Amino acid sequence: MTSLDRAALDAALETLPQIWRGPGGVAGVLHEGRVLAARSWGYADLDSRQPMTAATRLPLCSISKQFTCAALLAACGAPEGLQPRLAARLPAYRDELPKVRDLCNNQSGLRDYWALTVLQGAKAEQEFRREDAGLLLARMKTGHFAPGTRYSYSNCNFRLLADLMEEATGLPLAELYARHVFGPAGMAGAVLAPDTRQRLDGVVGYEGNDATGYLPAENGIYWMGDAGISASLDDMLAYESWIDATRDDPQSLYRRIAEPQSFRDGTPARYGFGLNRTEVAGHVFTGHGGALRGFRAHRINCRAARLSVVVLLNHEADAHSAAFALAKAALGLRDAAAAPLRGDWGGVWISPETGLLARLEPQRDTVLLRYATSPESLPETAEGELATPAVQITREGEALRMRRPQENFDDLLLPVAPGRGQAAALAGRYHSEELDADMVIETRDGAAHVWFGGMLGQGRVELLQPVTPDHWVVMTRRSMDAPAPGDWTLSLVRDAAGAVTGARLGCWLARGIDYRKTV
Repeated sequence: MTSLDRAALDAALETLPQIWRGPGGVAGVLHEGRVLAARSWGYADLDSRQPMTAATRLPLCSISKQFTCAALLAACGAPEGLQPRLAARLPAYRDELPKVRDLCNNQSGLRDYWALTVLQGAKAEQEFRREDAGLLLARMKTGHFAPGTRYSYSNCNFRLLADLMEEATGLPLAELYARHVFGPAGMAGAVLAPDTRQRLDGVVGYEGNDATGYLPAENGIYWMGDAGISASLDDMLAYESWIDATRDDPQSLYRRIAEPQSFRDGTPARYGFGLNRTEVAGHVFTGHGGALRGFRAHRINCRAARLSVVVLLNHEADAHSAAFALAKAALGLRDAAAAPLRGDWGGVWISPETGLLARLEPQRDTVLLRYATSPESLPETAEGELATPAVQITREGEALRMRRPQENFDDLLLPVAPGRGQAAALAGRYHSEELDADMVIETRDGAAHVWFGGMLGQGRVELLQPVTPDHWVVMTRRSMDAPAPGDWTLSLVRDAAGAVTGARLGCWLARGIDYRKTV
C-alpha cells in the first residue's frame, strides 16, 4: 500500500488555479479507487458568469484515443482483424501499408492530417466536415518513415480506427463507446460530441493568457476517434475508479490497452493503444493529454500506487504539468533545483533523417530546443549533456547526437551556419504532387511570406524567417487543431547554377513534403 502526502497534495490543489491560470477548470485525485479530492474553480463562460462545476462536461480531446482503442478491443478483438479493410481507406498510398496495430501505437508513418490541413489551405476557424477527413486521407501517397520503425503522433491513425470499427461492426462509434466503456465505467454524462461548433453544457474555451487577455476560441472541426468525447470531472472520476476496480483482471480493457508495445526491431515502445507510459522517480504512469484551441486536458494513472489524477481546463495552460505536479505532491516527490548552464549550447543543427532544423537557445539554467511541436526545456546534466526522459543531446565534435527514446529515434545532427538568405530567390509558386496542393512565397522589401492553397481553400499568410540562406522557418502559431504544428522547416532545392527549383517542407508531425517551383 502506497501512503500519500495529503498535506502536500492539498497545498498543490489549492495553488493549482494560481499557477496554471485561466478562466476555469476542474481537477480530481483518486487513491485506491476512492476520491481524495475534487475541485472546480472559475467559470465555464465568462460573459454569462456560468460557474465551472464537477458536472460540467468539457472536451477530452485526444484523451479520447484510449477510449477508441478500448472499444476496438471489446468490439473487434485484436486490431489485426481489421487489416483487410485498411487499404480501401488509403487508395493512393504507394509506400508499405502500415498495420492496424501501428495505427494504435502511432507507428504508422502516416503524416498527421491536422498538420496537413495547414498545407491544404485551411484557416483555423473554418468548418472541417466529417467527409473532409476521408477525402484528405484518400490523397495520401507516402509516409514519412517506414511503418513500425519510429513513433510520431498522428491523429489520422485514430480517425482511421474509428472508420474501420464502424464499418466492421455496423454500429456508430458513439454506441461502441457507450456499450463498452461509458456504461461499464458508470460515466453517466460522457458522450461523443464530434462537432466542435457545439458548446456542450454552455462551456466556452478561451485562447490567450494573462498578458494578452482571454478571448473565446472559435472552432469548426469535426473529429472522431482521434478526439470528440466530452465528459465531466464526475465522469472521469468514475472512469478512474473503474480502472482501479478492474486492475487485477488481465482481461479488463484498461489492462489490455496499457499492455506495453514494441517497435519492429523489438525496442520497447512508450506509447501504445492511446496511452503514454511515463516514469517519474520509479513510478510508472499511463495516461494521455488532450488539446483543442481553448481547452487543455490530462489524465494519468499509476497502477502500482493506485493513484489517478485528472485535470480539465477551458483555457490553454499546461494541463500535463498540472496533473504531474499533483501526482508528485501526493507521492511526496520534489523536483531537484536546476543548476546554471556551464556549456555553450547555442546554435542551429539539422537532422539528416527528418530534414528538420534543431535550434538550441540557452536560458539561465535550461536550454530551449525548437524541433518538435513546441519548445522543449532541457537541463544540463553533471556529465555535460542535455537530458530529459524524452530527449537526450550529446556533443560529437561540431555535431550533436539527439536521441528521442519514445520515438525510437537516434540521429547525428549536423551544424548549419546561420545567415540571412536572399528573400527574392524564394519568390514564386510551388506545387506538391504528394498533396496536390500549392505554396506561394512572396517577398517584398526584404520580408518573406508564404501561404498555402489546396482542397480546403486559401490559407492565411504566414511569416517566413531566415535561418540560413537555404533553410527558412514557417512559423504556424494557430491552426484547426491545437496545439498548432509548430515550426515548419523549409529547405530550398537548387539546380547546378544555384537557381531555386523547389523546396522540401516539414514539421515534426508531417515531414519530407516536396514542392516543385512552377513560376
